[in-house]
Amino acid sequence: MKKKALITGVNGQDGSYLAELLTEKGYEVHGTKRRSSTISTQRLSNLKRRESATDLDYIVKLHHADVTDSSSINRLIDLIEPDEIYNLAAQSHVAVSFEEPEYTANSDALGCLRILESIRRTGQPIKFYQASTSELFGGQQSEPYYNEDSIINPRSPYAAAKAYAYYVTRQYREAYDLFASNGILFNHESSRRGDNFVSKKIVNGIKGLVAGENKYIALGNLNPKRDWGHARDYVDSMWRILNHTEASDWVVATGQSYSVREFCIKAFQFAGIKIRCVGEGLNERAIVEASSVRNVSSGAEVIKVDKRFFRPLEVDVLRGDASKAKALLGWSPNYDIDLLIEEMFDG
Repeated sequence: MKKKALITGVNGQDGSYLAELLTEKGYEVHGTKRRSSTISTQRLSNLKRRESATDLDYIVKLHHADVTDSSSINRLIDLIEPDEIYNLAAQSHVAVSFEEPEYTANSDALGCLRILESIRRTGQPIKFYQASTSELFGGQQSEPYYNEDSIINPRSPYAAAKAYAYYVTRQYREAYDLFASNGILFNHESSRRGDNFVSKKIVNGIKGLVAGENKYIALGNLNPKRDWGHARDYVDSMWRILNHTEASDWVVATGQSYSVREFCIKAFQFAGIKIRCVGEGLNERAIVEASSVRNVSSGAEVIKVDKRFFRPLEVDVLRGDASKAKALLGWSPNYDIDLLIEEMFDG
């Protein structure tokens, strides 16, 4: 009999890659999506039965449900009777969480609790994966790497909500003997990344420059360093986490960190443009030193720093130690930052 998996937020970046992976592994895959007046399943195009497919024609079975509504979650779990649940639904943009803290808490913190409580209520041995985040750590400590034992110090409403979900997942594991695991995933990107995330904003901005559609890219703080991986690698870790012999908490990361500035330099270089950053803080900008692109000339200012994109609290450096996942799950990343950037341009 096929295993059944339920993915909340299946139409997001991670959800779409995970749905493809589980389908390839022979799962019967179900996914949740919120009701919307616009089409929100573009990332699932690889799972269409035919080109003109409607929601009813996807290999993945799509259901309307919302983690902010416990009745819809309870109904769906009773209906599907899944073997595994992957909770990927969230308000996942850090900057937005400062503007919408209450909604972020409701979806990211209480959404996790609602699913855990629904699993406990069924009394069934459903395995649960909680999508946690490196933002838990705050990036303010001097330690070179963050692992499963690092101190949690959230510095945004998003991170605080995810910290609640992280702890309540552990508590349900210990109190009720649920197979409930946290995947503490560091930054992971792809061509399916949302346009309001900095990696995609950079890539799209460069494409616009090359096409002559815009003159520069407006970005926030260029100093923060992140451990950048590929979402395809990271969803593989999710499956491995739920198919390990014991529930636990896992850091998933490449172990390499690069600043937003370095990401920009590499991305421009891939497009055939060499840039140099000058100035500091709000006065920093990027100047073209050499270009093989017709619409981008030497001396042009192609990045300008805009204070509107700064966070109220910044997370300076995030770099993960995935030694536990590598040793016990057999997981390792296939993408480095250069391959990631290439895929984001070509995907």
